[in-house]
Amino acid sequence: MADVLKGLNLLETFKETMENNKLSDVKDAVEDLLISRVNLAIVGDRGVEKAAFLNALRGLGSQDEGAALSSSPTPPEELAVYPNPKHPDFRLWDLPPVPSAAPFDPIVYMDQFKFLRYNAVIMAFTQRLQPNSVAVFNNARSLQRETVYFTLLASEGDTEKCLEERRKTSLEVLKAEGVALPKVYLVRPWTLDKLDFPVLLADMGGDLPEIRAQALLLALPTLTLTLVSQKRDAFKALVWAAASLSGGVSAIPVPLVASMLDASMAVRILTKARASLCLDDESIERLAQQRSMEPAKLKALRTCNLSVEVVKGEVKKRLAAAEKELTLGGSVLVEMAMPRHARSASRSFTTMLQALNGAIEEMGADAEKIVAAAISEGK
Repeated sequence: MADVLKGLNLLETFKETMENNKLSDVKDAVEDLLISRVNLAIVGDRGVEKAAFLNALRGLGSQDEGAALSSSPTPPEELAVYPNPKHPDFRLWDLPPVPSAAPFDPIVYMDQFKFLRYNAVIMAFTQRLQPNSVAVFNNARSLQRETVYFTLLASEGDTEKCLEERRKTSLEVLKAEGVALPKVYLVRPWTLDKLDFPVLLADMGGDLPEIRAQALLLALPTLTLTLVSQKRDAFKALVWAAASLSGGVSAIPVPLVASMLDASMAVRILTKARASLCLDDESIERLAQQRSMEPAKLKALRTCNLSVEVVKGEVKKRLAAAEKELTLGGSVLVEMAMPRHARSASRSFTTMLQALNGAIEEMGADAEKIVAAAISEGK
């Protein structure tokens, strides 16, 4: 789909697109969010830190099936790809380090590893930033690729003082190579909620096209309470778009746009929400292991049935209850949020919106309790 304007709230973007009758764009955006189609490249030396970073971005520990290994079986000069086990269309590409020897042609390196394929590129290093890496960065920027970032990965024994010293040295290298407003993010691969990773994620969110930024957000683990809140808001916008397609589009003949969003689509949205909010047993067990906690303690915090399992019967029951409880006052209020051409079918829209938003609220509350417990009680 055509990328929507950056800087707009996702819900407002959907509303504007619907008002402009770009319904196929809305449908494509819904699909993009449901499958999290994102390609993220990590450039740098293969070792313990990079492997831990790749795994943490997928919510995996070093012993989990499919985890990146510190001693990579991939030949040093070749790339490797790591799909996310819960979001297969979110792919992490492990690119070899930029050669440090001279002469060096950054265009050759970028062409060899298809830089234009990636939505964002993180240039990771653990010790000293090499000038050839800066040459790749500058060439990427000259091609209007703003989503390239330098990340200093901390080793297990690194103190914040030594990391800051390395960052200072790296910034000097960037300035010497002509980079305006240089920036280096400090990241502890084993604890992404610490140091600068939240800042990096926020900057990426501002630089990426909005739908792609939201797709990335939904595919990442629930590292912080802020991320949980952002995911919940994104799902509410997704529900609004899906309900709009269901409730108001049937009168407008648009190819490939369904006239009714049935319980199957509702199940698909809530299944994605459960995976994105890391409420499934496997994700909770991994989180408990990483924080040295008992999985049962975290699992017991789930009070919403849909957090435990998304089944069609439960979803249908919620839809039926929302329709039964629908009142004129509620209908009028929700109608105000609808695109103009959809208001004639407001009952379907309102039922879907109220049922799924209520479910998202409950699931988000469960995710907040789990993340808060892991942060406060875990080790």
